[in-house]
Amino acid sequence: MPLEVQVVKTLPGFSLDVAFAAPDAPLSVLGPSGSGKSMLLRAIAGLEARVQGRIALGSRVVLDSARGIHVPARERRVGMLFQHYALFPHRTLEQNVGFGLAHLPGAERDSRVKRLIERVHLDGLGRRYPRELSGGEQQRAAVARALGTEPEALLLDEPLSALDTHLRSRMEAELQETFSSYSKPALLVTHNIEEAYRLGEQLLVLSRGRVIAMGPKEAIFRDPPTMEVARLTGCKNFSRARSIAENRIEAADWDCELRVARPIARPAAHAGIRAHQIEFLESSPGEGAENVFPCWVARTSETPFRITLYLKLHQPPKGTGEHHLQAEMFKEKWRAFQGRPFPWLVRLAPESVFLLPE
Repeated sequence: MPLEVQVVKTLPGFSLDVAFAAPDAPLSVLGPSGSGKSMLLRAIAGLEARVQGRIALGSRVVLDSARGIHVPARERRVGMLFQHYALFPHRTLEQNVGFGLAHLPGAERDSRVKRLIERVHLDGLGRRYPRELSGGEQQRAAVARALGTEPEALLLDEPLSALDTHLRSRMEAELQETFSSYSKPALLVTHNIEEAYRLGEQLLVLSRGRVIAMGPKEAIFRDPPTMEVARLTGCKNFSRARSIAENRIEAADWDCELRVARPIARPAAHAGIRAHQIEFLESSPGEGAENVFPCWVARTSETPFRITLYLKLHQPPKGTGEHHLQAEMFKEKWRAFQGRPFPWLVRLAPESVFLLPE
């Protein structure tokens, strides 16, 4: 039962104008703050007034402004999970989970609430109030409440952003489990690139209220359609580029020529490569090797598990701010490389270089 969305919502200084169809699978909605991600979910859920356009869940139309159809939020059968969960503080866990089930006979409602609480592994906590639950337990309670009405679409607005690192990992795993048994549209709003990739099968990228990319996540990360999409999906390395032969470009800002694996079907304005795809060679590959260059490390930046290296190609840098590329490697490999004399050798694999139009 795909979700079809075509909505326009205008505010002072900002306008949301999007159209897409979400499959019966998790869809990550990625974009910077202020791009309209949360407003999009609220429009689908029926929580925003003065929304124009059309929204359909399968054959059921919940919004069609041209025909005067505007199904209220409580009747849309859309489950919404807010960033801070929005549990009612004066209601117990059982009462929160059963909030949307008042229309059911008492025994059936109690049975469904019990099953939902067991599904999110909160057995025995039904009589506790939100203040007596941990952050993770509150999130699971909110998931149970969102699933309680057997929604035809599930909307999650940055559900992990308020959690610490350890709990975030656990809750992400539980969301994956929820998605695996929920074979309907599920839209997950996030600004975290890795979270978007891990949780969604498809990816929708929003910018300034517009859809600038949508499709399988692998395709968008491998071959982003524009520089903006490439930046929003985490790419750090760009160079002005021009075609010089079939499958060959000049990368002006990297001061090199490169072979590219994909045909140059349209004039390329820029080339890009992701930091983790830059290869460090253990030894010289011999004559005729393509896209292999000597490099020097201008400076480094580290996280607990990875090192970002700022690389200068062809000759030593004159200062720490002079570099061509950012590369990433795990610390185990860094420890093996860091004592080696310069220059090192890097390879920009032809299949890893993508081209971007003007």
